[in-house]
Amino acid sequence: MKPQENNFAYIDGANLHNAIKELGWQLDYVRFRIWLSEKYGVKRVYIFIGLIAKYKDLYTYLQESGFTLIFKEVVYDGGGKPKGNCDADLVLQAARDTYENNFEKVIIVASDGDYASLVKFLLEKWKILALLSPSEEKKCSILLKRTGVKIAYLKDQQSILSYGKEKAPGRDGTPQGSFS
Repeated sequence: MKPQENNFAYIDGANLHNAIKELGWQLDYVRFRIWLSEKYGVKRVYIFIGLIAKYKDLYTYLQESGFTLIFKEVVYDGGGKPKGNCDADLVLQAARDTYENNFEKVIIVASDGDYASLVKFLLEKWKILALLSPSEEKKCSILLKRTGVKIAYLKDQQSILSYGKEKAPGRDGTPQGSFS
């Protein structure tokens, strides 16, 4: 464990949830939080997430697991699918924390090219440890890859971070929900 470090992580909740779901496994958020702390010395982990009332149990679970949730009002597309675009909120929080010198280094958890400018900014300030891509390498944005940031892929940690095969999804008491 790296208790001497004061590192932060910024997670695009929908990006993480959808990418892991697409890979066909379920992320154990308790293990993920511990892993971030032990591997990267992360003290505070922000998850930027759309706010949908029916997922209140999920939000409680995440908060009890050590995550700081930043909610975004959700809008619905023509098909009734919720959309809680949190990109700008994540970028603003990371920039604010950088200028207020609230951390030593950061981890960004996303695969979206919209974060390339933030990654470049953090690289210029010597403030980023790595980008954790929840998507497969081929689906991680080329814009992120071009920044030169160190990229790690969460699928490589599946054996550590997924629920064990002995547990059926949704039967382990973990609230189910969406990160839209």
